[in-house]
Amino acid sequence: MMQYTYSLILFFTVVICFVASFDKRLRFDREFFPFLKSAALVAIFFIAWDVWFTSEGVWWFDTRYTLGLVIAGLPIEEWLFFIFIPFSCIFTYFCIDKFFRLQSLSAFNNIVVFVSIIICAVVALRYTDRIYTLVTAVVTILTLVIFHFVLRVQWITQASLVFTLLMLGFLPVNGILTGTGLESPIVNYNPMEFMGIRILTIPVEDAVYGYTQFLLVLYFFKKFQNKGVDPIAK
Repeated sequence: MMQYTYSLILFFTVVICFVASFDKRLRFDREFFPFLKSAALVAIFFIAWDVWFTSEGVWWFDTRYTLGLVIAGLPIEEWLFFIFIPFSCIFTYFCIDKFFRLQSLSAFNNIVVFVSIIICAVVALRYTDRIYTLVTAVVTILTLVIFHFVLRVQWITQASLVFTLLMLGFLPVNGILTGTGLESPIVNYNPMEFMGIRILTIPVEDAVYGYTQFLLVLYFFKKFQNKGVDPIAK
């Protein structure tokens, strides 16, 4: 049973959202294809990142908790992570945006972007010798700069608020992956490669990593969802 731990985490993370997608008030099932294209596109970058960090010993996996199928150094569950977790995140954003219409929050985009960039820049400069911290901070800065100043997306604050709400699910899911309630973590981190600041058992870099991934998937989801329509105006 132990070897099903990671796969069960993924299953229970996505199953409720998947079933709810077919609700006639939501019909998120009609958005499956745009979602899959966006998640797969973003996954190319994050899986390459994952493979690199795993090969460099920045993090590694306790295969006792996985099915045993390994591709490019990553358990198959880790590959599925980049589809299942974004699915729940985008579904949540879709529902909140559908029923609450938070477009007015775009007035706070400048504040959210500038504060986030400043914090990430300070962290990057302080921890240039910690590869997970440095790469996560730099990628987040680049993402925000491109989205806000180049692409002029208007939903950064909306997405940030939704991601804050998603932390309610992030904590138990990533908590188990990083060792909460288990004999040892499923995902282990080299203490020399991150700040050492944890939310319970979760490195704080994981939250920033997840935020950036969420923004990227959401951008392409909107782009593919509104093919032929300006995705930035959405």
